Amino acid sequence: MDDPWLQVVVAVLAVWRLGHLVAHEDGPWDAVVRLRRAAGDGYWGRWMDCPYCQSLWWAAPAATWLSLHWQWPLPAGLALWLAVSGGACVIEKLTTKDLP
Repeated sequence: MDDPWLQVVVAVLAVWRLGHLVAHEDGPWDAVVRLRRAAGDGYWGRWMDCPYCQSLWWAAPAATWLSLHWQWPLPAGLALWLAVSGGACVIEKLTTKDLP
């Protein structure tokens, strides 16, 4: 997978998938829904309900890996972090009804 565009697309899809899974799905063997219940209504519970918030956290390691792999300077890596998160947010908006 040498194409940088393909790497970004894969990162965006992976970040969206993780955020959507944690916020909206039960997960295998109901593991994710049990985690959400255990998190309750506090900080972690609200975080687990928000795929947009999660996209920032999931995108951070993806963008870090890509920017290190491409040997980009820090400012470009920060822009990549926001771009990967933003791409995941766009997919979430396009695929999820009745959510803000």
